[in-house]
Amino acid sequence: MTDVLGHAREAIARGSKSFAMASQLFDPVTRDRAMLLYAWCRHADDVIDGQVMGQGSNGDTRPPAERLAEVERLTEMALAGQPTGDPAYEALARVVRETNMPPQYPRDLVHGFRIDMEERPFRTFDDTLTYCYHVAGCVGVMMAIVMGVDPKDKATLDRACDLGIAFQLNNIARDVIEDAMNSRRYIPDDWLESVGLSGNSFAFGANRRQLSRLVTRLVNNAEEYEASARYGTPALSRRAAWAVLAAARIYGGIGRKVRDAGPEGMDRRVSTTRGEKFRAVALAFGEAVRRKSLWPLPGPARDGLWTMPG
Repeated sequence: MTDVLGHAREAIARGSKSFAMASQLFDPVTRDRAMLLYAWCRHADDVIDGQVMGQGSNGDTRPPAERLAEVERLTEMALAGQPTGDPAYEALARVVRETNMPPQYPRDLVHGFRIDMEERPFRTFDDTLTYCYHVAGCVGVMMAIVMGVDPKDKATLDRACDLGIAFQLNNIARDVIEDAMNSRRYIPDDWLESVGLSGNSFAFGANRRQLSRLVTRLVNNAEEYEASARYGTPALSRRAAWAVLAAARIYGGIGRKVRDAGPEGMDRRVSTTRGEKFRAVALAFGEAVRRKSLWPLPGPARDGLWTMPG
């Protein structure tokens, strides 16, 4: 095991139990590449937020712009094949080299960090979806390439992007109160206005019922993207499809729990139990076996869904 791969395996074990479980369904080569990609994503996110594995403080007191500049500089070095001396960026370089991944997608993720750092306004749902692409949809695309999808197969990559967007919409729905406490808000202005809320007061306790309607709307949209994403699974190997379908069930289940909890459950962080994860994995296996009949290619048109540029 190389130091780079060992670092990546440690990162996924500490950083995401759901992703770690799903990755075990991959063949060994795909699993290692998925862990390498995760290690870079996790590290870059932590540098920007000044955290360790998404929690606490790492003691970095530099201004956010300076931290972002470091991520941009080292990412570009990795994409150019230049040594960085950092295992997270060496992990990215290895994935890009082994899969012929276009540099556009890692750059798109870094751009998502910039959107957060600059606290750009979200006027419409299209702004929210654009953000979802830059922090999650492009990760879905990179994961598809890691799983063996040809970088030129835009139809399948669009479906992979759909799944990443679905995941992020569910995350936004789950974390809406927590994000508000950290001065972050991803529900767009026009949605808030539609239920009589404002960007300054939407998270107040008295507004839970109206806010719950918007959370339900987020989860409903996430389900549309999740449903579209399933039509990309016939292009994957059975093991890769199994992992993707298991992840879709796990993350989709979180959103559905949030929706079902209603206004009263908005102050409780929703998660899935170990048993629920195992059930999702078991059900996904049957779906993976039948994926070509359940979601035959090329699938229905993606009319009305956000589509990545390029």
